[in-house]
Amino acid sequence: MPQTQDAKSAITDSFEGWKRRVSVFLVGQTVTTFGSMLVQYAILWHLTLTTKSGTVLALAAIFGFLPQAIVSVFAGVWADRINRKVMIIVADLSIALATFGLALLMLSGVDDLWLIFLVMAVRSFGAGVQTPAISALLPQIVPTEKLMSVNGINSSVQSSLMLLAPIAAAAVYANFSLVGILFIDVVTAIIGVALLATVAVPTLARAASLDKPSYLTDLKEGINYTFTHELVRWVIAIFGIVFLLIVAPSNLSPLMLVRNFGTEVWKLTVLEISFGVGMAIGGALMAILASKLDRITTIIATSVVFGVLAIVMGFTTNLILFFGLFFLIGLIVPAFSTSAMTLLQETVEPERQGRVFGFVGIVMAVAMPLGMAILGPLADVVSVESILIATGALTVVIAVVAVLLPSGKRAIAAAHASTGQSLEAQQDQAGK
Repeated sequence: MPQTQDAKSAITDSFEGWKRRVSVFLVGQTVTTFGSMLVQYAILWHLTLTTKSGTVLALAAIFGFLPQAIVSVFAGVWADRINRKVMIIVADLSIALATFGLALLMLSGVDDLWLIFLVMAVRSFGAGVQTPAISALLPQIVPTEKLMSVNGINSSVQSSLMLLAPIAAAAVYANFSLVGILFIDVVTAIIGVALLATVAVPTLARAASLDKPSYLTDLKEGINYTFTHELVRWVIAIFGIVFLLIVAPSNLSPLMLVRNFGTEVWKLTVLEISFGVGMAIGGALMAILASKLDRITTIIATSVVFGVLAIVMGFTTNLILFFGLFFLIGLIVPAFSTSAMTLLQETVEPERQGRVFGFVGIVMAVAMPLGMAILGPLADVVSVESILIATGALTVVIAVVAVLLPSGKRAIAAAHASTGQSLEAQQDQAGK
């Protein structure tokens, strides 16, 4: 008999063994993410070094993110209707199978661009299925008052891989090309699935029930909730702004590096390591300072800082400064993402989290290919520096306007009320 959300109290109320479950889950995700990062770096470097084309990088972004955007709206509903752990496992195995097929074809001498794009699309589809399930699963196995800290730890661990992954990717890519990295990704996916299979995750009561609304009804209800809940809508809008105006042009930074500072692989590696060091430190700081930071203020402040750093990057002509600015961007990424994700996890009811995080996935996935579809070809006409300056300035302006609008003020007030009630509940429980 499947566990229901009512059984969640047996897992999270007593918190007996919750740290072990969370540890196994995070280790499994870390192993899987490591393999995915290797492939991500290898494909980006492969396309950059062999084509030096902004249009090709734009196509890679479209194939790598658009399928995720398309499937996320449906996957969010699935995550509220079926066991989330099963969703993650099936998606991981599907991605591994597609990657294994590409590795075999490349071994046989088939390495056309369309084939790489096809597998990127399959991997993106799988990511779209599992992303809302992962985001919604974590609150099921973590006590509410520990979410910010666990999200910070997870961010630090995942970003620490950015120190190891580019180094490992460079070593494997240099000696075995892209094929060797593809095989490693398959192995890490299998290990991650095996670990996740041992974690007990409760099935939502509505998912276990035979008497639940139709799929279409669930989808409509999720859309209505997401677009009418002022705080949820505001947070997702900020996500879209940052991913469209900052993350997309940041993906052009390797192209700026190659054009302005040289094509050596070690420079690309140092660029990614700089970002990874920043994220690792930022994640660790979030884990330590989680209880002292105001969620909504952190989201607003980091959005503005993203824009300022992008502007400065656009003006720099010094390689060391370029690396340093990428480090600073990495440093504040965990503060932005952890605060936003935790605020949503604390605000949205468990039975709706799959659909809400499905829409978060859509926003992130659509913003990336949309931004790259415009900015990638534009980077073949104007300099990447000009793009960074323009998008950075626009980010600052939009972030400030979003705070001053009446809807923004109401969202901020709602966030403060929500986090204030959460803190009061934690203090009451501590007093008992």
